[in-house]
Amino acid sequence: MIEQDDFDIHTRLHTIVRGEDEAAMVESVGLALVKLPDVLNRLKPDIMIVHGDRFDALALATSAALMNIRILHIEGGEVSGTIDDSIRHAITKLAHYHVCCTRSAEQHLIAMCEDHDRILLAGCPSYDKLLSAKNKDYMSIIRMWLGSKEMVRVMRKKGIEHHPNFRAVKHVPFDQFIQLVAHAGCMIGNSSCGVREVGAFGTPVINLGTRQTGRETGENVLHVRDADTQDKILHALQLQFGKQYPCSKIYGDGNAVPRILKFLKSIDLKEPLQKKFCFPPVKDNISQDIDHILETQSALAVDLGGTNLRVAIVSMKGEIVKKYTQLNPKTYEDRLELILKMCVEAASEAVNVNCRILGVGISTGGRVNPREGIVLHSTKLIQEWSSVNLRTPISDALHLPVWVDNDGNCAALAERKFGHGKGIENFVTLITGTGIGGGIIHQHELIHGSSFCAAELGHIVVSLDGPECLCGSQGCIEAYASGIALQREAKKLHDEDLLLVEGMSMKKEEVVSAAHLIQAAKLGNTKADNILRTAGTALGLGVVNILHTVNPSLVILSGILASHYVNAVKDVINRQALSSVKTVDVVVSNLADPALLGAASLVLDYTTRRIY
Repeated sequence: MIEQDDFDIHTRLHTIVRGEDEAAMVESVGLALVKLPDVLNRLKPDIMIVHGDRFDALALATSAALMNIRILHIEGGEVSGTIDDSIRHAITKLAHYHVCCTRSAEQHLIAMCEDHDRILLAGCPSYDKLLSAKNKDYMSIIRMWLGSKEMVRVMRKKGIEHHPNFRAVKHVPFDQFIQLVAHAGCMIGNSSCGVREVGAFGTPVINLGTRQTGRETGENVLHVRDADTQDKILHALQLQFGKQYPCSKIYGDGNAVPRILKFLKSIDLKEPLQKKFCFPPVKDNISQDIDHILETQSALAVDLGGTNLRVAIVSMKGEIVKKYTQLNPKTYEDRLELILKMCVEAASEAVNVNCRILGVGISTGGRVNPREGIVLHSTKLIQEWSSVNLRTPISDALHLPVWVDNDGNCAALAERKFGHGKGIENFVTLITGTGIGGGIIHQHELIHGSSFCAAELGHIVVSLDGPECLCGSQGCIEAYASGIALQREAKKLHDEDLLLVEGMSMKKEEVVSAAHLIQAAKLGNTKADNILRTAGTALGLGVVNILHTVNPSLVILSGILASHYVNAVKDVINRQALSSVKTVDVVVSNLADPALLGAASLVLDYTTRRIY
């Protein structure tokens, strides 16, 4: 296989002694140790890359360490529960640099006193190929089945190999092998492949015995530790066969190889070779700190607005690392195509800015089923956007988990993680922008409701005969206090030549907006000021209804109109609310971009709850 991949082969080294018992392994290591010094003296490598936990890798690491050759060990820090652990950890102590696949493996290396400056959490290199490996033409490959020598012996002894549904072979090329496991109804055995690589496809796995007991696994793996019990194995097959599990990213996200190459290039071959250990073991919260290899756990945030489509890389601390903005297309097909294009571009750029994308969060107007990632129906601002599955196409394109929620809910999540709502058990967020939306946090959790219609705060009715709302009803808060409502009233005044006052001017082609109404009110236009007071009163009455319904301890006003309404809302609460809720705090959000931060929170809040 090495020859098929067109590698330049400098040396051929035969070290494997025939036999499959423990003594043969020892003899093979000894034979390798005898032959390797001459080879290494001739090749004089700058860095020796050693992979995994096989006994022949131990021979290579031992030789390189004794000959003062730098060693980079891939897949250290993992735990499997057999002699492989001892070999793997022995290689770790000999190696100068480490590339590990999981966060737990990284922490194990740190606990083993390895210098955390020399550890890279890259993911498994195999996943770079596995996540894009599914092949439509797999039936021809399935005809070439697999097995080991021992399995072949058992099959022959039992006569199983004559059964038409069984095929045993000694070796399958990697490209064909991954097609087999990707399309198999179940994989059974004790290979590390079952708990590592197979997770990329969600194929059910039955892990027999204790060989892989310590491995981190996805939900697709079912352990049968007492492998001699026939009934347990049969029962496990009945439970697992034919199931389809989600792709597991525990061992990688498909970008390991570029990270490893970047790490290799960062190694200074002039620095002292002597290996350093970190005593005592560092705490869990300390991670690598070499700036050019440090990666920040981040989310891909998408804000689907009525005018613009925005995508951003957002760090765990709420920093917008990079943002992309484009006009939102009018048609469904163009809109989805642009979302995919911008997300793919941002995900690719994330590696260059040292960000690890944990998932994609999408904030959108309208009613959303967050469990399925479906926009049930959107606002009139976003046409052709009903019963749209956003999760599946984006997840398929990026191989990342995707979360979708209403923009008001996202604003509440942003406040909970990054804003005034941090640490607050019960609070409400109201967005005052083009429309009026919001989100309710109760006992630290977001409220969605039985049909995902909770917190449609803009459609609380405050007048039976009020102006018509875009929802078709009358007297909603949104019909009074939204940007669209203020624009409507500003246009009426302008048409009657009652908008502009001294200090204001408008070009003929300029569109009348809510901003003109606010400007006129500030310059003394009493009619404009009365409209804003009415809008603030309507919003305040809506807030009073919220206080009497869910009794939050905090109300956060978000959006471009929040600062214009906050005093009016407080006045209405003092006049209209029950005395027991008048002590509620009403504040203006200090978040610069709650829509994107909220979309990021969908990802960061969920993914960082897991402990692998």
